Amino acid sequence: MKLIVGLGNPGRDYVQSRHNVGFDVVNALAARWRVSLNRHKHHALAGEGQVGAEKVMLLQPQTYMNRSGVCVSEAVGFYRLAPADLMVILDDMALTLGRLRLRANGSAGGHNGLADIIDRLGYAEFSRLRIGIGSARPGDAVNHVLGRFSEEDRQWLDRSYALAVEAVECWLIKGIAEAMSQYNGPPAESGSDNKDIEKEL
Repeated sequence: MKLIVGLGNPGRDYVQSRHNVGFDVVNALAARWRVSLNRHKHHALAGEGQVGAEKVMLLQPQTYMNRSGVCVSEAVGFYRLAPADLMVILDDMALTLGRLRLRANGSAGGHNGLADIIDRLGYAEFSRLRIGIGSARPGDAVNHVLGRFSEEDRQWLDRSYALAVEAVECWLIKGIAEAMSQYNGPPAESGSDNKDIEKEL
């Protein structure tokens, strides 16, 4: 089984906020794979499906961002998953809007949700997909991540979500190295034309 976790904050106040791009991508994956996120499991909204020969579980933690590790560590322990079976999807202020960055490991980079996951798992060697939300004004980080995208930004971001879905499928089928080589970079103007994506290895 592969576990795919999109980070965000639960509740109507946070719907489509910048901090919730992980939730948005999991919603897009659920729609593509026809998975219903209608179960409450591991302190999360959960859904199970099949992608090719691979069984997958999608999770949206309902513990608020800074306690995301509660959900992830419980699910990883319950299913006895290896680090390579986990993908975490999250927002990143250090990346320009819509830019994708996949990594096989690394630090939390100042992201509280990812930091809590690493702390509770006791290791950082799992795949993560960061999605750029653009930088905040000095001293305005909280308002930035909890704010909503403009209509223009959301249209651009929709192309990134489409690529993020492809990137996760590539990770499932071909592994993190191949996904990194194909999808690290800004969204293509055409939405899914991989040759237009700037490579960032």
